[in-house]
Amino acid sequence: MKRVLVGLVAAATAAAGTAAALSMGGKSDTAAAAPPSPQATTEIIRGDLTDTVSLSGKITFAGEQVVRGQTTGTVTSVAAPGRILRQGQVLYRVDRKPVVLMYGKLPIYRPLSQGVKDGPDVRQLERALKALGHGENVTVDDRFSWATVRAVRAWQKRVGLPQTGVVDAGQVVFLPSKVRVAKADVAVGDSVSPGRQVFTVTGTDRLVHLDLDVADQAQARKGAKVKVELPGGGTVAGKVVTVGAVAKPHEGTATVDVGVRLAKVKSGLADQTPVTVLLESVSRRNILSVPVEALLATAGGGYGVEIGGRVVPIKTGMYGGGRVEISGPGLEAGMKVGVPAK
Repeated sequence: MKRVLVGLVAAATAAAGTAAALSMGGKSDTAAAAPPSPQATTEIIRGDLTDTVSLSGKITFAGEQVVRGQTTGTVTSVAAPGRILRQGQVLYRVDRKPVVLMYGKLPIYRPLSQGVKDGPDVRQLERALKALGHGENVTVDDRFSWATVRAVRAWQKRVGLPQTGVVDAGQVVFLPSKVRVAKADVAVGDSVSPGRQVFTVTGTDRLVHLDLDVADQAQARKGAKVKVELPGGGTVAGKVVTVGAVAKPHEGTATVDVGVRLAKVKSGLADQTPVTVLLESVSRRNILSVPVEALLATAGGGYGVEIGGRVVPIKTGMYGGGRVEISGPGLEAGMKVGVPAK
C-alpha cells in the first residue's frame, strides 16, 4: 500500500506585530556561534499541527451483489453495464420474456397466485404493484386476493408477459432499491438456467474504497472525517462509513476494507477512478511551530533557531506539513526566526 506522511496546520493564530529578540542574559554554553545575518525571516506561529496518512484509494459503488437466473431459455436482451435500473424496469429477457426489477428485501421463493397467504412476500408484491400504478383496489396485506390478481394481470400486460395473474421467480427479481449494473455475466444468445449468475449489481452511492493495513486500522474509525484528493486537482470532504471486521491478504500484507462516503459527488468520477485519501493520524493543539528549514544544528547535538542574530536552543516535538513543534524559555508567537532565502 502506498503511504506518505503529510501534515496540515489548522487554526494558526500568530501574535500581531514584530516581537523583540529573546533576552539571553549571558552567552549560552549550548548555543552555537551567531550565524551571519539571515537572508530571510518568518514568524513563530501558535496553532494546531496535524499529521495525516495519505492512502491510495479508488472510487467504487456500495452494496455489490449477484443476481441469478430463475428460468430456463436463451438470453435475448440484457441491460448494459453502468445502467441504473429502477422499479418496473427490465433487467434482461429470456426467450423475449422480461425479467423485471421490483423493490423488496425478500427473494421470491414460491409462485404467488390467488389464495396464497401468510407471507411477507405477498405484501411485498402488492406494495410494488401499487407503486407501479396497478394496485388501485389492492389492500397491502398477506393475502393474494382477486384484486391482486387483476393488478398482476394489468402489470403483466404492460411489460409483455402472459396475463396469467400468477407471479414467479422467472418474471421478477426483488432488490431493496434501484441498482447499477456493474457487470453483465451473460450475453445475448447465452443459455440460462436456474441458479446461473446473470448480473453483478451495486447500489448507486459512490464510495471510496481503501485497503487499509491492519496495523493502521485505528486511524480509520467509523465516522472519522477525511479529505479526498481527486485526479486533476481539487479536494472533497468525506467520512468513513464502513470499516471491515475481517482482515484479508492484500499485496503481501493483511488489510481491512474501509469505505469513505463523499460529502459531494462530482460528475465524471467513473468506477475505479484512483484517488488519495488523507486520514488524520496525530494532532497537537495550540503549540508553537516554525518551518522545518528554520532549524539549525547546535554544538551540543540539539537544535536551535536564529532570533535577532543569535542561535537560541530549542526542543523539537511533532513534525507535520513542513513544520515542526518547538518549545523553550521565552519563545512567543510572532517572533521572527531566520530561514534560508528561496
